[in-house]
Amino acid sequence: MKSRPLMSEDDHAIVPAASFSSLLDQHGLMPSWDVPAGDIDVPEATTILALRWADGILMAGDRRATAGNLIAHRRVKKVYPADERSAVAISGTAGMAVELTKLFQTELEHYEKIEGTRLSLDGKANYLARMVRGNLALAFQGLIVVPLFCGYDDHAQRGKLYSYDVVGGRYDEQDYATTGSGGAEARAFLKASWREDLAESDAIQLALEALVAAAEEDAATGGPDPKRGIYPNMVTVTADGYREIPDEELAPVAATVLEGRP
Repeated sequence: MKSRPLMSEDDHAIVPAASFSSLLDQHGLMPSWDVPAGDIDVPEATTILALRWADGILMAGDRRATAGNLIAHRRVKKVYPADERSAVAISGTAGMAVELTKLFQTELEHYEKIEGTRLSLDGKANYLARMVRGNLALAFQGLIVVPLFCGYDDHAQRGKLYSYDVVGGRYDEQDYATTGSGGAEARAFLKASWREDLAESDAIQLALEALVAAAEEDAATGGPDPKRGIYPNMVTVTADGYREIPDEELAPVAATVLEGRP
């Protein structure tokens, strides 16, 4: 029996047949968050960014998570593969953002196994918007998750980048996007420095410079820390797929960037 498609004809809505989360919900297995009244300090993932370069998209995030005015973690991972051809970066309530990312990864894998084909890039972006929108009740309690999403579109033969707002609004970004507590500073730097013909090495340096600029103005953003061996989490998505840039490749670039700061 042929299963019903996950996406409708306009590629904008998910139906339950091939949705992993809908399957869990039908059997009462969908995880839920019971949040007590009152203020709680939970780790917050801070600054993330993404930018377009000649062959695709580069996505990066600092490694710091804060809880109130304290540094909760120094090595938080904020950029993840969504599948072999796309990536998602997280900001906001760290624990919930990580769980949302894991569920998103599972949804895409589940769809591919059920339907025998990969969901379109716009379909993935739309489904992530729906997941963010599903968190709206908790967002009103301060438990906010705001991701960035990117991937390589085989049909358009280029990388695409999407940003979101707290209510699940999805926006197609042309050149670069940022979010998180240091997002405004990082965006101002990218606005002044981004150019159309960036090579991969240029994109890596630009992303590092933007995160360092954000860290200088925003205490919740952590810049590169060579002494501790802490460098931003950075990946590229191109026609060849998802690639995580290792610390060994970032270290010399970070050293150059830090030396060049006034």
